[in-house]
Amino acid sequence: MENPQLLQDYIEIYVSAIKYLEELVSKPTQEYGLSFEQFLILKEIYDDNSISLKDIAAKREVTRGAISRQAGVLIRNNYIQQEIDPSDRRRMILHVTDDGQKVVENLMPKISKRFYSWIDRFGEDKAKELLSLMTEFKEKIMD
Repeated sequence: MENPQLLQDYIEIYVSAIKYLEELVSKPTQEYGLSFEQFLILKEIYDDNSISLKDIAAKREVTRGAISRQAGVLIRNNYIQQEIDPSDRRRMILHVTDDGQKVVENLMPKISKRFYSWIDRFGEDKAKELLSLMTEFKEKIMD
């Protein structure tokens, strides 16, 4: 069943909100020259200082190349370093540098505060409902 008004409503919300979502979420990370996605990779390495690009790609179900491009920015900014795994010389381990550690420790409170300010305005029940709908959309449409 086609619904032209539903399509128009979708287009309107895309133009006014969805396409700007990454920019809205990335606001705190921009101070450090990072996208939110790059920050999440940095945070993952911060949490597990023995992880590889391949490990991150597998967790996120994306190509190693996609993660490698994001990690390149982190390396250029001296937020992470690569090191050969002594137990498997074919594997490169990622480590957070002192600069990267400071970035994570400075950004986490800002990101948390920003997120919870949205929840305060939107309401926890609505936020849970939205996340549930987005998860269902992902599972049924994107997977």
